[in-house]
Amino acid sequence: MTDWLSFSPALSDLQTWQLQFDALYASHPVLLSLAYLAVFTVITALCLPGAAVLMLLSGASLGLWAGTLLATLASALGATLTMLAVRWGWRARTEQRWHTQLQEVNAGLAQHGWLYVLWLRLVPLIPFVPLNILCGLTRLSATRFAVASFAGMLPGTAVYVHAGVQLAQLQTLEDLWSPHMLGALMLLVLLTSLPLLKPLGQRLLRLKT
Repeated sequence: MTDWLSFSPALSDLQTWQLQFDALYASHPVLLSLAYLAVFTVITALCLPGAAVLMLLSGASLGLWAGTLLATLASALGATLTMLAVRWGWRARTEQRWHTQLQEVNAGLAQHGWLYVLWLRLVPLIPFVPLNILCGLTRLSATRFAVASFAGMLPGTAVYVHAGVQLAQLQTLEDLWSPHMLGALMLLVLLTSLPLLKPLGQRLLRLKT
């Protein structure tokens, strides 16, 4: 996720924006929440920087639970819009050129596709934007992609939103990666990886024979 979040203002700027965002939320909570969702979704769909700042601000003003849910929903919606745009624009031409290769990929995704997306969101071996594009070139269900993306991005988003909850007290931005949060993320990754072990092991055995 880090490449997708590559926008690094100074901590003092973030704390100033927090006060402004908090004042707006206190006056117009519903309107600001909807505007936040829309802006975050557009930023994510267009692959623009600034997601980390918005997650921090959501934690400061909305709290951990509401901020995490709203930011993760916006991230999943934006990712799905990018995936669908690629699918409508490029999939047909890609299938014509690499029909055989994509046929095998689509067959695997039909069985375990949402698990692969979930795992790759938790462990971003493929960065955020390229994964959206690659999934758009396949026949993976948009609904499954969106749900798996939401679930997979939830822990990482919670780390940033949790930092936003205590933004005023932070001394450096590195403080958001606390050992407690990193340990929870590692546990979630391990638990989510368990369902993948059987199909991956079977695939490796077929390659050896």
